[in-house]
Amino acid sequence: MQATIIAAGSRGDVQPYVALGKGLKEAGHVVRVLAPPDFRELITVHGLNFFDMGGSIEAIARGMEGQLEGGNFLKILSTMGPAAQRLVTQAVASGLAACEGSNLIVAGLGGLFVALALSEKVGVPVVPAYLYPFTPTQEFPAVLSPSPRMDLPPWANRLSHRIAQQMMWQTFRAADNKARRQILGIAQLPFWGPFASLEKDHRTILCGYSPHVIPIPKDWGNSIHVTGYWFLEPSGNWQPPAELAAFLASGPPPLYIGFGSMVNRKPEEVADLVLRALDKSGQRAVVSAGWGGMKPLELPQTVFMIGSLPHSWLFPRMAAVVHHGGVGTTAAGLRAGVPAVVLPFFGDQPFWAHRVHEMGVGPRPIPRRHLTVDRLAEAIHSAVSSSEMRHRAAQLGERIRNEDGIGRAVEILGQVSSTIPPTTR
Repeated sequence: MQATIIAAGSRGDVQPYVALGKGLKEAGHVVRVLAPPDFRELITVHGLNFFDMGGSIEAIARGMEGQLEGGNFLKILSTMGPAAQRLVTQAVASGLAACEGSNLIVAGLGGLFVALALSEKVGVPVVPAYLYPFTPTQEFPAVLSPSPRMDLPPWANRLSHRIAQQMMWQTFRAADNKARRQILGIAQLPFWGPFASLEKDHRTILCGYSPHVIPIPKDWGNSIHVTGYWFLEPSGNWQPPAELAAFLASGPPPLYIGFGSMVNRKPEEVADLVLRALDKSGQRAVVSAGWGGMKPLELPQTVFMIGSLPHSWLFPRMAAVVHHGGVGTTAAGLRAGVPAVVLPFFGDQPFWAHRVHEMGVGPRPIPRRHLTVDRLAEAIHSAVSSSEMRHRAAQLGERIRNEDGIGRAVEILGQVSSTIPPTTR
């Protein structure tokens, strides 16, 4: 089988699909990945074929830093129209080359509309592969709901998922239909988009998260598979920086603090807030600069600043992790079995923050716009001092580590491929 994976978004959104692609490759399949140029090296170092989706995600995020930090997801979506036009046009053009010779397309949510258009053009089936639930259910509100803590009646829960689907589709509808018309020469999708037909057709859908974190809804059909997380392990010859290893050995386990791809307009102020909270809580820390570019003028000896490092190696060595609630970072923290302090910005992050607290593996989340020194210090103290929280986190981490999400997903994709008529394979 030759599979084309379409993955858009930040590193936490893309890396699980690289892990899935690596699993497919190790099972003997040929894998191509259509993704933003930011992740060319991440993809090729694992032996996968890279195709440029176009548009640096980091550059786009920096251009929207005010909206991202404010956390208004509706406002963020409303400003993405022009960027969507550019991204979809190049993604479709590059996608034609990426799909040449493939007999299966695997699409993350960010690349789903492009995948469906390419599927229609080249006659290759699509398997949607989500990192969080995106199929309607009456059991809980949509991940992208403004407040994931809402206690809604079953009908309203289901409606919230429909609304989330339409928020995504209407943001990209004009760009998608333009690409369909001008580049692919195929019919435009209807006003309400593709989601209803995806569910009506009972299409195979993969969900790359743990059922121990989000139980499988009873009103989902058998075509939706919650496989477990798709974790990317570091290459066999990876070694941590000697200075970091020395810092870890010089005292008790520190905290990890990092906001991933979230940009900050005033990184020095964020760094100062973090350092003051650490001082107040009396904790050591490993701090990741990330795209936010935290740049404290002077670091105390109790703080070590890093760039990009494998979370699978780092997080199990931490006393707790403090992060923005991105899907990838959240998954890595849960797998490590340590408590998490989540400071969500927007999108799916409030959902993961609420879930972490609801499972008892982290204190109450602090939305980024409400972050203060005292609140952060108090949350850190709670995370490192609660034996019950540490016990629950350790138990959940063990359950997640015992899953084989990649293996299960590869098995399902192989089954889908085997049902494709020979004329299209």
